[in-house]
Amino acid sequence: MIRRFLAAVIIVAVAVALVVAAWPQLFGLATAPVIAQVVSLRGLGVVVALVLVIALTLAALLSPVARRFAASLAVALLVFCVVSVIVLSTRGFGDPAFESATDNDVTVLSWNTLGDAPGAEVIAQLAIDTGAEIIALPETTYETGTEIARLLDAAGKPMWLYTVPYDQISKARSTTLLISVELGEYDVDVTQRTTSTLPSVVALPQDGTGPTIIAVHAVAPIPGEMENWRTDLQWLKSACAGGNVIMAGDFNSTIDHYSGLATADGATIGECADAGLASDNGAVGTWPTTLPGLIGAPIDHVMATPNWRVTGMRVIESHDKYSSDHRPVLVQLTPAG
Repeated sequence: MIRRFLAAVIIVAVAVALVVAAWPQLFGLATAPVIAQVVSLRGLGVVVALVLVIALTLAALLSPVARRFAASLAVALLVFCVVSVIVLSTRGFGDPAFESATDNDVTVLSWNTLGDAPGAEVIAQLAIDTGAEIIALPETTYETGTEIARLLDAAGKPMWLYTVPYDQISKARSTTLLISVELGEYDVDVTQRTTSTLPSVVALPQDGTGPTIIAVHAVAPIPGEMENWRTDLQWLKSACAGGNVIMAGDFNSTIDHYSGLATADGATIGECADAGLASDNGAVGTWPTTLPGLIGAPIDHVMATPNWRVTGMRVIESHDKYSSDHRPVLVQLTPAG
């Protein structure tokens, strides 16, 4: 009797935990410790759950004593897998197609370089190959940014360069933003603190007609930084306001973490909509590069206000060998009008 009671308690506890992991927004727990990390890796969670389903099914077949217990857990895990796959499929498993470019398009490249790890030549060549006009580079120093700008200028693609460092000790505490001179001149207050632990760069058009461009680097939801991480999400919500904003970079968060942070219909956070969701690429992981894209965490984003339409996106997996633990993200934006 006691054994059956304990088995029932374990089954119920596991089922509740799986419901929370599958849709933590239902309980307001998407940004809670542990759950925030688990929900970031939905694809990996499905793989782990499927392995457990197979193991529990074998246990149920081979052990009459554990049959009901193992079978019940296997069913709960299988339901979790189905729900998770449905959620991921609504976000998109990857569509690299781009519409034909127009003269008014803006191409955005984002890449967390893990402290300049790929090197200026690799980054510059990727920008040249992709035709990027906005390049957001979290964890990239001013020195590397200067060399990238020099290489782009030599290739006939002159760029304005802006770097905001929070200190000169850790390369992770610098964020660099390059903007094509064809988009006009921009002003950046390099003394202004933006995101809490790691810097984001806010570039405002001098003539007031272009988009506000933000290179994002939110802190990761790790022990000791959870409150700062939540503060960063609130900052991103407030930063995407004003009608013409493009944000790109390492948000260290997924779609699940933005529940309740949209301030406009169709938006993901603030007034901005996520390019991944709009292009069926929302479930493709950008971190870490050691995991295949479909089971990684989609934490690098490009987002824009409704005056922009996403006409192409690609998570670039061809650069996994270039030392960064993040994949570059390329997005083409077209004026919605």
